[in-house]
Amino acid sequence: MAFTRQSGILLHPTSLPGPHGSGDLGPSAYHFVDWLVAGNQTLWQILPLGGIGPGNSPYMTPSAFAGNELLIDLAQLREAGWLTHADIAPDPYFKNGRVDFPVVQGYRMARLRLAAERFFADAQRKENESFSVFCTSASEWLDDYALFMALDKNHSSYGKVWQDWPAALAQRKPRALKEATEKLEDECNFWKFCQWRFYEQWAALKGYANARGVQIVGDMPIFVSVHSADVWANQQLFDLDANGRPRVVAGVPPDYFSTTGQHWGNPLYNWPAHAKEGYCWWIERMRTTLALCDIVRIDHFRGFESYWEIPADSKTAVNGHWKKGPGAAFFSALTKALNKKHDMGLGTLRIIAEDLGIITPEVTTLRESIGLPGMRILQFAFDGHTDNLYLPHNFEANTVVYTGTHDNDTTCGWWSTLAPEDKDYVRRYLGISGESINWDMIRVASVSVAALSIIPMQDVLGLDSTHRMNQPSQAEGSWEWRFGWEQVASWHAERLGELARLHGRIPKRSETHRPPENTN
Repeated sequence: MAFTRQSGILLHPTSLPGPHGSGDLGPSAYHFVDWLVAGNQTLWQILPLGGIGPGNSPYMTPSAFAGNELLIDLAQLREAGWLTHADIAPDPYFKNGRVDFPVVQGYRMARLRLAAERFFADAQRKENESFSVFCTSASEWLDDYALFMALDKNHSSYGKVWQDWPAALAQRKPRALKEATEKLEDECNFWKFCQWRFYEQWAALKGYANARGVQIVGDMPIFVSVHSADVWANQQLFDLDANGRPRVVAGVPPDYFSTTGQHWGNPLYNWPAHAKEGYCWWIERMRTTLALCDIVRIDHFRGFESYWEIPADSKTAVNGHWKKGPGAAFFSALTKALNKKHDMGLGTLRIIAEDLGIITPEVTTLRESIGLPGMRILQFAFDGHTDNLYLPHNFEANTVVYTGTHDNDTTCGWWSTLAPEDKDYVRRYLGISGESINWDMIRVASVSVAALSIIPMQDVLGLDSTHRMNQPSQAEGSWEWRFGWEQVASWHAERLGELARLHGRIPKRSETHRPPENTN
C-alpha cells in the first residue's frame, strides 16, 4: 500500500520522563503525543511492547502477545483506589537519565502485586466485568502466559529455563497443567490483572493519539525468546530437540555491526509445521499486534526469504548458514486470513519491512511482490559509492527513511567518529558545513522522496553517543536511555513543524485519523 507523506519520531515509552524510574503509559506519554502534534508529526514509532528479556531487551520478550508490565502507569492504579499516595512515592535510587532496570523492576512489580491484591480482595469491585471480559477475549494466549509466568516464579533460580522444569510440566502433560493451574491460581490471576491493566491503559493512550492524528508505528520481532510462553506452549512450531532445547538458533552473519556476526540465540521456527496449520499462530500474532498499533514494522524481514541458522552450541554467528524461509506463501496466508470481514488485510494494512543487513535480489523481489516499503538509513549512505541504496538520490517513494535506528549511534555520535575524508564527502554530498549535523540529516530525510521520515528523539535533541538506545552484540548497558522535558525547547517542535510544512508531510486529517480500537 502506498503511504501518504508523513513524518514522526522514534521513541520507546520506557525512554519517557516520569517519577517511577522509567517511562510508562502515564501523563508524560500523553504530553509526548501533544508535543508531536505541536511539531506536525503524525507518527510515533516504538519498539516491541512486550516484556523485557536478557539484557533488558524488548526483542527477547517472554511473550509475543503480552504487554510489558513495567509500562503500567501506577498513578492510574492509585486513582482506581488500589494504591495510595504513599505507595507510589518515588524511590530515591531512581535515575532521571537512565532506566536502572533491577531497581525499577523491584519497585514496580511490588506495587503491581499490592494493587492486584487489593483488587481481588474486593468482591464487589465494579471493574469485575471488564476484567472478566478481557480474560475471556484474550484466553487463547493469556492463560498460557499467566501459567508460564507463575511456573517461572515457582521454579525460578539463576539461569533456569522452562526446559529445566519437572518433565510433566515442560512437556505440558494435561494432568500436570491442570494441577498447576489450580495450585497457582492466585499467581496466574496476578499476571492476568497486569495484562488487563496494560491493555486498558495502552488502548486509552492509542485512542488519545489517534484522535489527534498521530498513528502508532509498532514493532514485531520476527523471532521470540526460547524462554517464553510462546515456545513452551507451541513446541511443535519450533526447531527443538527431544528435550525442548533449540537445535539451532537465530542471528546474522558478520556485518556492519559486528565482525563475528550477531548471535541472537532465539529458537528458529519449524516452518513446515507452521505451514501445515495454516500459519495460525502467526495470524493471531499479527491480529493482536494490529490491536496495539496502526502500522507494523516487521523486524528482520529478510528472514522470511532466507534466515541465518547457527548451531546451538556455537558461541558466535560465524559458523551459520542460510536456509530458505517461508517466502510468499507466508504472506499469502496472512493476506487471506486478515482479509476476512471486519479485519484488515495486507492490501490495506500498512507494514514496514525492516530490510537491513545482507539483502539479496530475492529478498527485494519478495518485498516488492507484496508491495511493502523498505527502510533507508542515512548513516549507512556515505561509503563513497554513488550507487549506495541509502543515498537519497537512490530512494524510491515507497520507502521509510531514518537518520538512524535504535541500533545505531546517535547522529552526533556517528559524526564524531567519522574520518576527516568521510566528513568531507558528507559535506560535499549534502552541501552543508556539518556544524549542526543532526538537523542537516533531519532536513535531508524530510525533503527526500521517501514517503515516511522517522527521526530518533536523540537526534532531535542533538545528543551524543552516551545517549544511544542499543549497541548490538553488547550484552549489558543498552535500552536504558531516557530524556527529560527540561531538555526539550519550544523551538524543537517549531523546527520539526516547519520542515513538515515545507516538505509536504502534513497529511489531511482523514488520512491519519482512526477511531480508538477495542483491544479487549
